[in-house]
Amino acid sequence: MPLHVTDPDDPRLRDFVGLTDVRLRRTLEPAGGLYIAEGEKVIRRALAAGHRPRALLMGERWLTDLADLVADAEAKGVPVYTGSAAVIEGITGYNVHRGALASMHRPQLPAPEEVLAGIAARGGGGDSGPLRAHPPTRRRVAVLEGLVDHANVGSAFRNAAALGVDAVLVTPNCADPLYRRAIKTSMGNVFHVPWTRTGPVPEALDLLREHGYTTAALTLTEDAITLDDLVRRDPPALALVLGTEGPGVDPRTARQADLRVTIPMMHGVDSLNVAAASAVAFYATR
Repeated sequence: MPLHVTDPDDPRLRDFVGLTDVRLRRTLEPAGGLYIAEGEKVIRRALAAGHRPRALLMGERWLTDLADLVADAEAKGVPVYTGSAAVIEGITGYNVHRGALASMHRPQLPAPEEVLAGIAARGGGGDSGPLRAHPPTRRRVAVLEGLVDHANVGSAFRNAAALGVDAVLVTPNCADPLYRRAIKTSMGNVFHVPWTRTGPVPEALDLLREHGYTTAALTLTEDAITLDDLVRRDPPALALVLGTEGPGVDPRTARQADLRVTIPMMHGVDSLNVAAASAVAFYATR
């Protein structure tokens, strides 16, 4: 049976305390080897991807709708806590309107070489699972350089899943794809797209070239070709590098990439949000 809680300070609920405090979560999640999945759809996608839960916390009125999740967790010895909406808000610091939270064990990230080898073994063309709508075509990887907004990271993953990008590589200074807001924005698609962290950007670009990728940085430099030109070149393996909010791709990264690419725009608009730019680039090169 679920464990009913009435005290927001119950020490058993430490995984779920103060989820609105970004500084605390950045400290606790990696160090504690956990991340937070929010909402039924996200939790189910995390479990389907083979991730292991540590504990579940859900509102009383969701116990019936999520009875199978409760039963499966309890069968595995995973504690399930429940309480009133007021108690849960006192624990987390916000209204959990999606019904449930799960603290999950962080999986060990593969080496970038493993991710790229996996793409080659699958033949490219996106996820080999039920989300893939088309047969294998070209190999495509997205590189997220230094994105600091978790919502933009999540959006990039959602775009990558929807548009058949084979994998996402994130640089050491990029926001955490398993942060609660990033997972939520991705609608759980962070679990569908292979990803890992790379070393410093020069090292990552060299590794991609070794695996046959043409590296293309989205930037506004004067020597940039248009996205249409990139599509016409049709490289068999393409790594699209997307830079941080505001400054965009680091100028050093742009110089080190094989190509610099810009999205043609009208009416004096000189740039797009990185989430929008990723959607356009992923769609154009699909």
